[in-house]
Amino acid sequence: METSSRELQAAEYLEKHHIKELVSYLTSALLFFRPEKPKEYLISLLERLRIAKVTGVAFPFFMDNSNIVAMFEMMDSSGRGTISFVQYKEALKTLGLSTEDEDLQDDGHKITLDKFKEEVNKRMKEIWSAF
Repeated sequence: METSSRELQAAEYLEKHHIKELVSYLTSALLFFRPEKPKEYLISLLERLRIAKVTGVAFPFFMDNSNIVAMFEMMDSSGRGTISFVQYKEALKTLGLSTEDEDLQDDGHKITLDKFKEEVNKRMKEIWSAF
């Protein structure tokens, strides 16, 4: 009985402080940039996050618009200007911007570059503001 209580407390703690999302984001940033010194990079990223939270400056996104465009263009190999919903969903997962249990609804429309950029930027802001 005590074990399940401790597990519940641990799960509540992780959820309250958005630890799973933070770790997912940090891991995605590491895999995206692949810094020579990953520990120092993580410390720097967390420090920038702390400064942003205290001062109200912009949060440290690891992808700028040129990175988002490049990712979209890799998925849009035919150059049609759209990607499929499946590609969109996988890209969000790869970037750590969606969770396994998130139920993204396919409205039947293709995803344009503008929609992709808008959604990636919106989700990055949401993630950082939670910390």
